Amino acid sequence: MIHPNSVHSQPKFIDMRNIMHMDEKWYNSTKKNKTMYLHPDEDDPLRTVQNKNCIHKCMFLSLLALPRYDAQGKCYFDGKIGIFPFVRKEPAKRKSPNRSRGTLITKTINVKRETSKAFLISKVLPAIARCWPREDAGETIWIQQDNAPSHIRHDDPDFALAVAQTGLDIRLMNQPPNSPDMNILDLGFFSSLQSKAYLRNSKNIDELVSNVVKEYNDYVQTW
Repeated sequence: MIHPNSVHSQPKFIDMRNIMHMDEKWYNSTKKNKTMYLHPDEDDPLRTVQNKNCIHKCMFLSLLALPRYDAQGKCYFDGKIGIFPFVRKEPAKRKSPNRSRGTLITKTINVKRETSKAFLISKVLPAIARCWPREDAGETIWIQQDNAPSHIRHDDPDFALAVAQTGLDIRLMNQPPNSPDMNILDLGFFSSLQSKAYLRNSKNIDELVSNVVKEYNDYVQTW
């Protein structure tokens, strides 16, 4: 990203230390088709999914920033702000062989603008305030989002009020249209994280959420 004040003189790139990328993605519990290499005497693996419509999936909200390293090259901030599943708990309406009626089950949430705002205020802002490097707390922190209809405006008053309570200068900005190279999540992080989640067996939404969150927390950035 080029600094806007240097476009007409000597263009300079922004180091993006204070810019974090935010986006959503559907994560699936398994692939429709999988290639496996087996020993001649090994039994075929059992897959309990009846068809592709029964594959569990869940949408997650993810945030990444530029990692920080000290003079000795040791990472003191890995850039991972957090990953948040769009799920809710509700009692089961019917009994089944695996559970009784009224048992709390996990279901996915349809992401609308109100949902996106609620997650930003209740989950994203506290996560930023908790893990953002203290030496950069005085700078403006930008959250870059794409232009999806479910995302709130950059001047949303409820978001501004919640930011004021954190003591940080956090602002929203939209990703330039038709520019996937401006978001590290779309460039490769999402696909890499999904491939790691495929290596774990997820029988339901709860296990899928647990596996994706674990892979996110264990992920090591090399950029």
